Amino acid sequence: MLEKMIFGRYIPGTSFVHKLDPRSKLLFVFIFIIAVFLANNTITYAILLAFTLLVIFSSRIRLYFLLSGLKPILFLIVFTMLMHIFFTKEGSLLVHWGFIKVYTEGLRQGIYISTRFLVLVLMTSILTLTTSPISITDGMEDLLGPLKRFKLPVHELALMMSISLRFIPTLMDETDKILKAQLARGSDISSGTIQQRIKAVIPLLVPLFVSAFKRAEDLAIAMEVRGYRGGEGRTRYRQLTWSWRDTAIIILLVVVIGILIWLRG
Repeated sequence: MLEKMIFGRYIPGTSFVHKLDPRSKLLFVFIFIIAVFLANNTITYAILLAFTLLVIFSSRIRLYFLLSGLKPILFLIVFTMLMHIFFTKEGSLLVHWGFIKVYTEGLRQGIYISTRFLVLVLMTSILTLTTSPISITDGMEDLLGPLKRFKLPVHELALMMSISLRFIPTLMDETDKILKAQLARGSDISSGTIQQRIKAVIPLLVPLFVSAFKRAEDLAIAMEVRGYRGGEGRTRYRQLTWSWRDTAIIILLVVVIGILIWLRG
């Protein structure tokens, strides 16, 4: 399962979303996060879900591949929905089976919250899947450029976030290799009591932390020998270009926000 994780991964492509400027995609995701909280009824949530599916279709990333890579998050989404369904005691009683009681308000809130969580995860995943870590760094640094007047290390902050995103799939691959090596030696973390599983995970965590620190040290040495001294005085080989696509996608999102505000209540 770990080799299918898509967090932090980048898939090269030539789709409409791939061709967007990283600044517009970052702005799009930030505004979309705000727009999600404007939905408060069935119609507005349906519009959000349809708009998310439209973006996924425009990125040419298969929905099955996207959902299969988000299985851990999907489990959390389902768990959140069930918590609302079983523990919200408002509205009319729908189901009464033993100690289980399901109310209309609990079912409604469970569906709404899980849908909100799902579209947020899908949209942020599309950002990382269609934008290289270097482009994310350049776009973030450019957007945060005005903060340099307040002596904030914008370049360093953007670089740290980009490296963090890039390390996620690397650590997942490393975890998968260590897990397979432990299984080949007879270790089993999928059976037994909770205490036994916790003890079985320890041999997995120790080499993972050692590998993570080793990779971080190698990266620091590589940056040092190449003369990296921060963002002061640095030039860019890649120039960001804002095109009509970027303007169109932001305008489309603003239109969707206007529709959500109109349909609220």
